[in-house]
Amino acid sequence: MKEAFDEDAPRQRWLSLMAKAPEGRVEALLAAAGVRPAFTWLRAPEIGSTMVRGRAGGTGAPFNLGEMTVTRCSLTLETGEVGHAYVQGRRKACVEAVALVDALMQTAAADRLRTTVLEPLRDELQAAKDTRAAKAAATKVEFFTMVRGED
Repeated sequence: MKEAFDEDAPRQRWLSLMAKAPEGRVEALLAAAGVRPAFTWLRAPEIGSTMVRGRAGGTGAPFNLGEMTVTRCSLTLETGEVGHAYVQGRRKACVEAVALVDALMQTAAADRLRTTVLEPLRDELQAAKDTRAAKAAATKVEFFTMVRGED
């Protein structure tokens, strides 16, 4: 049985948030935060592919949908924190910034990065989602049946 409290959940949320960010956005927010410590590569950015799986109707049996290009890396700060990142596409600079933020979120700079990087990114992605939903809602057609009174 899975534990009710998952201490890795916040990390999963911030990594998911940064993985969905537009190209160059995490780098720009990190640069604006002014936090760029020295680090050592554990795994330099490398480009590869991964199998994407899907489910028929969202609940059916899983099937292999196809492959997707990803870039990944791992780094360690001089203080010992390790950051990992996987980003869709061929984006070496983006994956470096994501791994750096991941490592820094495990330090005393976490609150600063949360307010300068993660929260603005979350707000931007939510605004884009809301805009997309509003465009879809504008095309919604409501069908109704008129009663003719011939009962």
